[in-house]
Amino acid sequence: MGSFDTIVIGAGMSGVTAARMLADAGHRVVVLEGRDRVGGRMHTDREAGFSVDRGASWIHGIDGSPLWDLVQALRIPTIEYTVGSFQVGGRPIENFDGDGRPMGADATAEWIDDVDAVDRLLVEEIGASSPGDTYLDVTERALDRSGLAPERIDDIREFFRHRVEEQCGAWIGDLDAHGLDEDAIDGDEVIFPRGYDEVPRRIGAGLDIRLETKVTRVAHSSSGVVVHAGDTAFAADQVVVTVPLGVLKAGTIAFDPALPEAVLGPLARLGMGVFNKVFIQFDERFWNEDSYVLRALGEAGEHWHSWYDVSAVSGLPTLLTFAAGPFGRRMQELPDEDVVADAVRALRALYGDAVGEPRAHWVTHWGQDEFSNGSYSHLALGSSHHDHDDLAGPVDGVLHFAGEATWGDEPATVGAAYYSGHRAAERILGRAIDLDDFAARIIEREQREAR
Repeated sequence: MGSFDTIVIGAGMSGVTAARMLADAGHRVVVLEGRDRVGGRMHTDREAGFSVDRGASWIHGIDGSPLWDLVQALRIPTIEYTVGSFQVGGRPIENFDGDGRPMGADATAEWIDDVDAVDRLLVEEIGASSPGDTYLDVTERALDRSGLAPERIDDIREFFRHRVEEQCGAWIGDLDAHGLDEDAIDGDEVIFPRGYDEVPRRIGAGLDIRLETKVTRVAHSSSGVVVHAGDTAFAADQVVVTVPLGVLKAGTIAFDPALPEAVLGPLARLGMGVFNKVFIQFDERFWNEDSYVLRALGEAGEHWHSWYDVSAVSGLPTLLTFAAGPFGRRMQELPDEDVVADAVRALRALYGDAVGEPRAHWVTHWGQDEFSNGSYSHLALGSSHHDHDDLAGPVDGVLHFAGEATWGDEPATVGAAYYSGHRAAERILGRAIDLDDFAARIIEREQREAR
């Protein structure tokens, strides 16, 4: 049986962050990862000769972001792409009305004003909501107060539904009324032309990471832990569990003794959404050169509603669209070719014969992934923001949880994973860890190895 100071379960962003910080402090650390790679839900596919981020893509808001500070310190290149938060305006967006017709400048301005006006009413309705109210309830109340014509209300209703799907991977009626409270974006957003998983791979370089090691049981007491992975056992003083919420909810890791209600309650109440990506590459661009997004409103965008121009990553005309929530769960049951064909049909309803045959495509199935069982967490009906942080524990002073679902300020983001790994390491060490110093140590290590 291997013996360590700390065992970290999961080599995603939170896991490698916690492990690196503890190793830097002199701890004997082992990371147990069920996948055959580092990164978890940060998964960059480079087989085509360029980066396709099948998992996380964006830093959502770089102002005041310690994650952005880390990326800058590591000199990782980024591209500004400020619409990943499902904005209605602010960047060039090609909007199409409910009949699939291009919207002119006046119609677009009216649309943006409509959404802004109803969003202000929505903030009031959320503030006045009662326990048991869903996001659907509060949006309907805001729409009722808007005084807009029925067809304009229908378009905003569809927009709100898709916004929830993209932000949470969930049906709007399953989300708590406060489910988007933490989704404020400060500053520009960026994507990663070399692939987002460069961040966890560089943090984790040199750590003792055991890939294809699937943890099945965690025995814990105030005196320490024993973690079982098949027939192999690992003993340590502490353990940090960083597997996604979907894995914890599935119960594929047994805890002995069972987790206390202080952790089980949040685990049961929080939701795990499905958010799948569909990248489609074309020989020729058929949309405007400066457009960030192509968006079909109302009935025209019932299923496939937004396409994001990510051509800058590969240099080839490439659109990214999403299948999220219940629609995403249905689509991931279909062959990839059928999903792509359906999305292309929706594009041709807007652009006609200008849409050529795809030259390549990439489709994800996060809801079927045994190591995630979904894409990211959300505030399901009956849960609260406190549930995210309460999920982190610790239990018996030795069992800690980290990952995006355990960080209440901005769950469902890579930033949340990073900060939660930092918090877990600080709790184990009993002292603060300076993030600037953390980044400097990574750079120093890389420079030593390069010599």
